[in-house]
Amino acid sequence: MSNVVVLDNGGGFIKAGQGGERNPAVVIPNCLYRPLTSKKFLHPTTTFSSLPDDLTSAAIRRPIDRGYLINPDLQRDIWSHLFTSLLHVTPSSSSLLLTEPLFSLPSIQRSTDELVFEDFGFSSLVVADSPSLVHLYETSCRPCGLVSEAQCSLVVDCGFSFTQAAPVFQNITLNYGVKRIDLGGKALTNYLKELVSYRAINVMDETLLMDDVKEKLCFVSLDVERDLQFARKHGKDNLFRCTYVLPDGVTHTKGYVKDPEAAKRHLALTDGASPSEAIETKNETDQLGVMDKTAERKRVDLTKNEFDLTNERFLVPEMIFQPADLGMNEAGLAECIVRAVNACHPYLHPVLYQSIILTGGSTLFPRFVERLEKDLRPLVPDDYQVNITTQEDPILGVWRGGSLLASSPDYELMRVTKSEYEELGSARCRRRFFR
Repeated sequence: MSNVVVLDNGGGFIKAGQGGERNPAVVIPNCLYRPLTSKKFLHPTTTFSSLPDDLTSAAIRRPIDRGYLINPDLQRDIWSHLFTSLLHVTPSSSSLLLTEPLFSLPSIQRSTDELVFEDFGFSSLVVADSPSLVHLYETSCRPCGLVSEAQCSLVVDCGFSFTQAAPVFQNITLNYGVKRIDLGGKALTNYLKELVSYRAINVMDETLLMDDVKEKLCFVSLDVERDLQFARKHGKDNLFRCTYVLPDGVTHTKGYVKDPEAAKRHLALTDGASPSEAIETKNETDQLGVMDKTAERKRVDLTKNEFDLTNERFLVPEMIFQPADLGMNEAGLAECIVRAVNACHPYLHPVLYQSIILTGGSTLFPRFVERLEKDLRPLVPDDYQVNITTQEDPILGVWRGGSLLASSPDYELMRVTKSEYEELGSARCRRRFFR
């Protein structure tokens, strides 16, 4: 079909656009929000960082929890605004390619089908899972690479709601090998809110603000014990201390990092560097002029609400790699990958380890790839190579794969029409998506 709407309906963001395009036309948060200045919930028309509104203590309603649809009525409201006001499409003359998480319950699948066919009246529907779409996009980007030649990859999706490792063979996700961790960007933000509220200032109601803090200041540590020692130091010896200024609602409605250069000092640390070597590296950086303006920037301004971050910056992403340290009965990401590979046929093991693809917004933390490779290497047999690839844009990778599928000849064979749904029902039609 020529008019195919590709909809990556994530727990954090909705990515939507026409099939065959390079990038989605719309990227908006999958929620409704209500700022303190409003009496009703509003539809975001762009990302929260681009909105001019003061989002301090804004209330949020989300239709998806832990990756699954829990509020169809709210999702209907969000989709209605998306299709009519942002995409300007006519569902009755359009086909919909929708992403859905693996192992979705039949009741959730029925609710989704009712939304698509009965509420909006789309002419046809194709449901796809994220790992297979990521694999499809990577094979098209690297036609001569290992993923294309072997038609096999291990897709590691660190998203808003959860993290999962899914083996894909010949563009089909091997469900028996999928391993999932109930940890995602939402859990990381909640943990950061708890740490800051306990140590500095109460921010338990500032979800959007702490999302911004997490994205701008958090990073992955390559040596947690060493970095914890640095975080205890005072003054200039602490490479991780940085200040975040809260919005005051008058002069600025967005929070910001007080000293962006100081927030990047942790990049001077190399893997395996001793404390003395790190201090020498820091001194060299200081001599280059990075700290020349600290006297003015560290002047106390009593008119601004601000708080300092030290070890919170790397302890929050550490949840993904060591959730057991926080009392969670979950395996770390490296162990999750090994379990996913071991669940597959032994012939696939060396290929899967050489074709690990990272996608999802939580993979954007600095040094994420280096830390994952460091944790994974001791768990993998010595005669296997480990190769980790990060997508060009981890947030849009799934949608781009869906856009390729929507423009391929296979799409016509996969889609379920509205008449078939009315005749056979949701359960029978769903079998077509499980090839």
